[in-house]
Amino acid sequence: MTLVNSTDPVAPVIDANLAVALDALLTEQSVTRAAARMHTSPAAMSRTLGRLRRILQDPLLVRAGQTMVPTPRALALRDEAAAVVRRLGALLAPATGVDPATLRRTFSLQTADLVGAALAAGLLTLAGQEAPGISLRFRAEELEAGPALRDGRVDLEVGAIEHVDPETRVEGLVTLRMTAAVRPGHPLTEGPLTPARFAAAEHVAVSRRGRFEGPVDTALAEHGLSRRVAVVLPSHLAALSLAARTDVVALVPAVPDTAGLPQSPLTEQSAALGLRLLDVPLTLPPVSIGMAWHPRHTADGAHHWLRTAVRRVLAPGPDS
Repeated sequence: MTLVNSTDPVAPVIDANLAVALDALLTEQSVTRAAARMHTSPAAMSRTLGRLRRILQDPLLVRAGQTMVPTPRALALRDEAAAVVRRLGALLAPATGVDPATLRRTFSLQTADLVGAALAAGLLTLAGQEAPGISLRFRAEELEAGPALRDGRVDLEVGAIEHVDPETRVEGLVTLRMTAAVRPGHPLTEGPLTPARFAAAEHVAVSRRGRFEGPVDTALAEHGLSRRVAVVLPSHLAALSLAARTDVVALVPAVPDTAGLPQSPLTEQSAALGLRLLDVPLTLPPVSIGMAWHPRHTADGAHHWLRTAVRRVLAPGPDS
């Protein structure tokens, strides 16, 4: 390994292998044994010793009968050479796993409010059990995902992943279906729910941009139907709260009935408000929830714990 200070034309070239060879020679006090330790030939090690003698302007090892003995300069360098080699080994060693219990770190996550509420509760539980030293900062979706991940303002984006930079790592977590959330005793809870009855109800839409229409309206149009959106809110949690107190219909992502999986934590807020979830009688596109991060975090042990924890919260297995 050669280290060069390219900004200084007269700076010396530093060969880290020389430090390793010097440590071997001073420890073994034998060219042959040092060569075996370095997995090279005695001739090559002899040439390296000659190079070290020229650089340090000292013979380092001299013949004393059948053995070689170190010079005073070599004795003075021996401990330092060993320390340098240890530091080089630590510097160039592969990263090892981290102990979550020792982590002291703040993670920034970007999510929609419904995802954030589900994640916050689940991650706090896991952190309390495994990584009590971490803190979580949830940011709303006002940031563009790619640049925020690239410049480090966000450690992890969780939700419907769109418009990411080419280098961004993306992992799918769970695919959900949309259900209708209504208060107990809502007229839609009585009798079969048809597209016409669904369309006739008043709806609350969720849009950060204030849009009244979405995939539901496209699906209704295929049946020659349209719905009345009474109010547009920027927050899913606000929409659920409104549905719990009025007759508006809100939409909530839930696990498909045929998935054989535990219910999604995204429906916990609906359950807490006492809402009933009804199957929407339309063919709607699935909702894909994933997470995205910048590749500089891929090998980071702490970030790996965070990604694993998010999986455990949002995408539990059948036995969870």
